[in-house]
Amino acid sequence: MRLAEPVHALYARRLRRGLAGARLPSHVGIVMDGNRRWARERGLADTRLGHRYGAERVQEMLDWCEELGIGHVTVFVCSAENLQRRGPAEVEFLMRVIEEVLASALPGARPRWRMHLAGDPDTLPASTARALKAAVEDTRECATGAHLTLAVGYGGRQELVDAVRDLLYELEGTGRPVRELADGLVAEDIARHLYTAGQPDPDLVIRTSGEQRLSNFLLWQTAYAELYFCEAYWPAFRKVDFLRAVRAFAARSRRYGG
Repeated sequence: MRLAEPVHALYARRLRRGLAGARLPSHVGIVMDGNRRWARERGLADTRLGHRYGAERVQEMLDWCEELGIGHVTVFVCSAENLQRRGPAEVEFLMRVIEEVLASALPGARPRWRMHLAGDPDTLPASTARALKAAVEDTRECATGAHLTLAVGYGGRQELVDAVRDLLYELEGTGRPVRELADGLVAEDIARHLYTAGQPDPDLVIRTSGEQRLSNFLLWQTAYAELYFCEAYWPAFRKVDFLRAVRAFAARSRRYGG
């Protein structure tokens, strides 16, 4: 065992004790960035392997959330732009990882997290869409009260377009004038048509790899979220990094105005 490992374990326990009685987030969003850069720096010949290591890291992160009683987690797995701009071979590899790790291995035989999907399944390969929908269905009866949302092929702007479109379809048959409908429109009307309808908004969003932007992630839902940026690439994200993020959240005085 390397010397750093027991040191990190001791530090993690110290951080965990320091959170006793602190105000913790109930919903954490994760932008798990830096998979390919991590693989490149590790000297892996195939940088796509970073996606698999990153997907496998999700289970550890969920274990850390369980320890703290965090019951809602949303993970930004890949964006709609990723599907359009990455090469076909990389997209195919990523979809296979999603199917094998996140949609199959992660729920397990006795799921502890009820899974949800954010994004349009119609933009995904048929096998990936089937695997994700099966994971959602297979975990529907999960009674732990913990919810995991996988944002796959997701785009925040497109989510808003889809939500407004669904709202317009809903209102189409009312026969009310457009001006009357517009005057009566409130934020809740749009919110109930989002991919994440019925779930609380994230309190804390963590992005790895040192990038400091949301990249079209939950644009509506993160309006008042606390943001935390970490230098570690996602596959190298450790428990101490997670606990530091939660500690930073607990230390902030949240302001919901300007």
